[in-house]
Amino acid sequence: MFKFEIAMRISTRGRYALRMMLDIAHHGGSSSPVSLSSVSGRTEISHGYLEQLAPALRAARLVKSVAGRHGGYRLAAPPSKITIRQIIEASIGPVCVVDCVEEPGSCLKAEFCECRIVYALINQKIAQVLDEFTLEDLLDPSWAKEKGIELAEMHVQMGGVLSSS
Repeated sequence: MFKFEIAMRISTRGRYALRMMLDIAHHGGSSSPVSLSSVSGRTEISHGYLEQLAPALRAARLVKSVAGRHGGYRLAAPPSKITIRQIIEASIGPVCVVDCVEEPGSCLKAEFCECRIVYALINQKIAQVLDEFTLEDLLDPSWAKEKGIELAEMHVQMGGVLSSS
């Protein structure tokens, strides 16, 4: 018997970029620069990994670098204006569950594939959810209760994946 699984995951790079942006938002926001060393210490993401993420986030105009002794990175816009999708796509590229949706030439059957429309709809729905939430939402998750989402219940359902920070 074969077991088939569909694994749609945000990569480590995407998750770390989000954690980095949240830390900068918590500790400096758009006013004070935050050093990658301090982000590394708080998030337990290696300094080297953060150095790899920063240029992508800067190129996407999500952070600005500040040179000098007390330099670092600050948000390029208020947390309410930075969507989760912007962060994820800056770090790992466009949301795409199947290559043929973005690159039809990658599959010989793309033009005639009955499933391709479903894959495109999945991409669209994921993008909509990622656009719906901003850094500000993650800084203050009280909105979850307003939507009837109990974080403690979700924590249990997800096998303890959520953290309290």
